[in-house]
This record gives sequence, structure tokens and C-alpha cells, in this order.
Amino acid sequence: MNYWLVKSEPSVWSWDQQVAKGAKGEAWTGVRNHSAKLNMMAMKKGDRAFFYHSNEGKEIVGIAEIVREHYPDPTDKTGKFVCVDIVADKPLKKPVSLEDVKEEKRLAEMALIKLSRLSVQPVTAAEWKIVCKMGGL
Repeated sequence: MNYWLVKSEPSVWSWDQQVAKGAKGEAWTGVRNHSAKLNMMAMKKGDRAFFYHSNEGKEIVGIAEIVREHYPDPTDKTGKFVCVDIVADKPLKKPVSLEDVKEEKRLAEMALIKLSRLSVQPVTAAEWKIVCKMGGL
């Protein structure tokens, strides 16, 4: 299993909206960055992803599961980009803020810090365990 982090501004698509989609989940559309696209193309069914509220909140709030591997993004008129389907798994008991991540020395190399603008990022297994513990899981 691989681990990821997906970002969304809560005013555009929030964790609560993702949860409301239930077991059906939702397509993760609108990504227009080639590095993020390659990350989505590497996602496999069953992989887990942190759900991060960007710009407003700046915190990891939940865990989602990839339920459908990449396919053409229906919102992309150019046909160059892909999307995946994700379903909310569980919220973190305590959201993990960007500041919390920056203060944890073992997370100094995390893509959330190093590639701060990338909307779909890989997360190592070690980083995953640390963040889950910080979030009360």
C-alpha cells in the first residue's frame, strides 16, 4: 500500500462534503499540475490519503481511501489530466496543522513542507505513522 496527501480548500471541497458522499465517494477532479497528475496515476485502489484543508485551516483533517484508479478527468477539456475516486475513511481525532508538521523534526523532509504547492503528494510509510499518531489514531 502507498500513502498520499490530497489538498483541497474547504470552501471549494471540504472533508465534511467528502464524508457526505458516503461509500460512493467522489472523483478527485480539477488537478492541473503534471507532477500531481503523475502521483494520481501511481495511486492504486486501496491506497490511503491524508485529506488536507489548504489555504483555510492548513491542517490534515482525515483519511481517505482510493476506490478507483486514474481515468480521464471529465472536467478537463484538453484531455491531458486524470482523476481518481476517493472515499472518506475516518477523521483524525485531532487535526494536524501545518505548524505541527513543521515542528516535528522527523517530518522535515515531508512533501507537505518541501513541495508545499503540490496538490497531490506522496507520503512515506514512516511519515504516515507519525502523522496518524499526532492525529490521535
